[in-house]
Amino acid sequence: MPAPEPTTEDGSRQEVYDALEREFGVLVRRARGFSARMSRDLHPDLEPGAYAMLLWLDDAGPVRMTDLAAFFGIGKPTVSRQLKIMEGLDLITREVEEGDRRAQRVTLSAHGAELVHQARGARWARYESTLAHWPDDDVQLFARLLLRINAEMGQPWTPPPE
Repeated sequence: MPAPEPTTEDGSRQEVYDALEREFGVLVRRARGFSARMSRDLHPDLEPGAYAMLLWLDDAGPVRMTDLAAFFGIGKPTVSRQLKIMEGLDLITREVEEGDRRAQRVTLSAHGAELVHQARGARWARYESTLAHWPDDDVQLFARLLLRINAEMGQPWTPPPE
């Protein structure tokens, strides 16, 4: 049963912020579950976060491991472990950078790109099915608002003074 829509008739945003907290939580849990399922569909040995990393590699192209860690906000040991698994499954390749022999660039392998593109097609079909009854303007607005909130929430946060 959906929660009632928040209102701000009394000038307070508390009810709206409560709804944001609740609905963000639901969205994040569903997204994590979806990513876990997509990772398992790519290969049963992949951890849930691997799918998101593979998507990002598909979008970003060759990147350093440190860039992956920074983008996802996780430690280098975690990224290293994930990459080792992905490399063993022929989903990624690593290349040593010419200017810095210690640095490596990670990219999708041909096999990895093929699997990611298949998974993306399945995901897009799910979005199409879920949002089929939404007007195009609403879908575009939702995408713009998600982009905006992700950009703003990606900025460092300083709590307001008390």
